[in-house]
Amino acid sequence: MLLDGDEWRAMVRGFRSEAWRLETLPQYLVPQESGELEAFRAGKRVDPHTYSSAYTEDLTRMRGEGKRKGRVHIVTRPLSGYLQFEFSRYYAPHVLAGEDVRILDVTERENPLPGVRDFWMFDRSTVVLMHYEDDGTQISRELYGGEPAEFIEYQRIAVAESVPFLEYVKR
Repeated sequence: MLLDGDEWRAMVRGFRSEAWRLETLPQYLVPQESGELEAFRAGKRVDPHTYSSAYTEDLTRMRGEGKRKGRVHIVTRPLSGYLQFEFSRYYAPHVLAGEDVRILDVTERENPLPGVRDFWMFDRSTVVLMHYEDDGTQISRELYGGEPAEFIEYQRIAVAESVPFLEYVKR
C-alpha cells in the first residue's frame, strides 16, 4: 500500500511513542526546500538556538507528551552540499528541539547496514519504506506488510554504530 497525502500525514502524526528514520542518501531533492537550499548556497544560515518552525514546535510538543522522534543518517565525507545544508538548516535546530539525530559516518569503515534503504518506523511496529530515484527525488512511500523484526534490528545497529549529531559536528 502506497502512502500519500492524508494517509502519510496521519502516520507521521499518529504514532504513540516513537517515530524513527534511517536516512542513507547524500541528498534528497524536495521541491519545497529549493528556495532555502539556494539561500544556504548564497551564505544565509539560520541560528539553531532561535529558529522555530512548525516541525520544531511539534518536536517540543511531542517531547512534552513523552513521545520520541529520532533518526540516523549514514554519511561519507566529504559531505555533499545538500548534507551541509541539512545539517545546518534541519539537524541543528531539530536536535535542540528534542529530536535524537545521530550520524553514522562510513568514510573510513565498513557500512554495518550495507544495502539497507531508507525507511521510517513507527512504534516499532509499522514500517514505511521510502523509495527514491538515484538523485534523491522521492518516488513513493510504501507501507511494509511484513514483520518489523529486521527493521528493529537495523535501528539497533544504526544507533549503536552512530554518534549523536552534536558530537559529530564538533569533530
